[in-house]
Amino acid sequence: MPTCLPLVLRRCHTCASQRFRANGKFRVNANHKLLDVWLLVLCTACGATTKLTVLERMNVRSVRPELLDRLHDNDPGLAAELLQDPVVQRRNRIALDWDNAWRLDTGGSDHLDREVIDVSVRFTARVPVRPVRLIAEGCGLSRAEAGRLIAEGKLVSAVRLNSKLSDDFTFTLKR
Repeated sequence: MPTCLPLVLRRCHTCASQRFRANGKFRVNANHKLLDVWLLVLCTACGATTKLTVLERMNVRSVRPELLDRLHDNDPGLAAELLQDPVVQRRNRIALDWDNAWRLDTGGSDHLDREVIDVSVRFTARVPVRPVRLIAEGCGLSRAEAGRLIAEGKLVSAVRLNSKLSDDFTFTLKR
């Protein structure tokens, strides 16, 4: 589950840094019946503000009133949703850095002493992470040991465990 908003990877025009921090603030600008909306992000190095386009020249009547209220209230949940939206990412040519922005909730450690463990992993947000990293942290293994278990066939899953994934998956660990 996420613990904070991810960093935005984009070049700063002021200091050439590559990382921006989103604080959940929006700028909404109306020009007659047309609406522009930006998500404001701050450079982590120099503090310069950059606008990420969310809506551009939209008719005010075509924007849902609930969405407009959330934009005016600077809803951080909406900021998280919009940062993960592939359309917003592509339009603004950004990527997200999820390092140190999520945590693993295992629900306790009573499962670690069993011979065979069947686990279902659920993501509360689309955080791209390598399943082998989650398995290593959740089961108290090193990543090298988890890799060895995959090679030996003692750690199996229907998904590829060494590539990044942001969808729910299941795995079986045999000790």
